[in-house]
Amino acid sequence: MSYFVKRLGQSVLTVFVVVSASFGLIRLLPGGPLDYLRAQMIQQGGSSMSMGEINRRIAAQTNIAVNEPLYVQYVEYMTAILQGDFGRSIWYEEPVSTVIGPAIPWTVFLTASALFLAFTVGVSLGAFMAYREGSTFDVASTGVGLVLNSTPNYVVALLAVAFLGYRFELFPTGGRYASALTPGFNVPFLASVLYHGALPILSMAVVGFGGWALNMRGNSIRVLGEDYLRVARLRGLSTRRIGFRYVARNAILPMYTGLMIAIGTVFGGAVIIENIFAYPGVGFYLIQAINARDYPLMMGGFILITVAMVIGITIADLTYGWLDPRAKGGGSREAY
Repeated sequence: MSYFVKRLGQSVLTVFVVVSASFGLIRLLPGGPLDYLRAQMIQQGGSSMSMGEINRRIAAQTNIAVNEPLYVQYVEYMTAILQGDFGRSIWYEEPVSTVIGPAIPWTVFLTASALFLAFTVGVSLGAFMAYREGSTFDVASTGVGLVLNSTPNYVVALLAVAFLGYRFELFPTGGRYASALTPGFNVPFLASVLYHGALPILSMAVVGFGGWALNMRGNSIRVLGEDYLRVARLRGLSTRRIGFRYVARNAILPMYTGLMIAIGTVFGGAVIIENIFAYPGVGFYLIQAINARDYPLMMGGFILITVAMVIGITIADLTYGWLDPRAKGGGSREAY
C-alpha cells in the first residue's frame, strides 16, 4: 500500500513540476510570450489601448495577472489549471479547452488504432519467428523488423502521402472525413473516417510492429529455454497449450510496461503525422500553436501530453505486480 501511495505521489509531483515549468516559461523568459503579446496588442491597438487594458487582455488569455506579484500570478495560474482553464488561444480566439477538446478523440483514434495493429501483428509475428528460429523466414523477418524499427514514422508517412495519396490517388491526403458528410453514427460517415485515417494509421503501425516483433521473438526464445517447459512436455501437454499458456503468456508479460508507456503517448505520438496528413488532432494544433506563437494553446497541449504519459507509466507500475506475482511492490523481484 505504501508503494502505491509513493508512486501516486511521484506522479502528482511530476505533473506539478511540468505545470510549474510551463508557468515559468510563459512568465519569466526574456522576450517571451508575455512581451510578444504586449507588442502584438500595442501594434494592433495603437494608442487607443492603455497599458492597463493591454495587461487585462493578456491576463484573460494566459491566466497570468501581469500587474500582480510573482507568487500571486503563480497561485492564480495553478488554480486556473486545476479548474481546467488553460487560457484563451491567441490564434483561434477561443478557450484552449474548446480548441483541443474536440481534437482529442481523433488523435486517440489514430494512435490507438495504430498501436493495436502494431502490437497484434508484431506479437504474432514475433512468436512465429521464435518458433522458426534460425530459418530463412526468421532471418528475413528479423532484418525487416530491424529496418522498420529504425525508420521514423514520418518517413513512411511522406512516402505514403506522395505515392498512395498524390501519385496514385488511392487515399485522401488531408481531413478527418469527407466534408459533404454529416457526422454521426452511420455507415457512410464511419467508412469515410476509416478511409481518411488509413494512411496515418498505416504510417505509424508499419514502423511500430517491427519493434514489437523483435521484442516478442527475444522473449519467446528466452522462455523456450526454461526448465518448466521441459517439464510440461514430459507431462504430455499439447503443443497448443504449451504455446498459449506458458510461452505466449510469459513472453508478453515483460512487454506490458512498454505497452502502457505507448498508450501514454497517444496524444503526443502523432504530432508530425497529423501535420503531414493535415489531420486536425492534438498534434496538428500543437504545431500550429508553435508556428503562430500561440503560447496558451501550446502549453495546454504540452500539459495534456505530459499528464497522459504520467498516467500511462503510473498504471504500468501499479498493475505490473498484479499481473506478475514475482514482482514485489518495491520494484524488486522474487520467484516463488
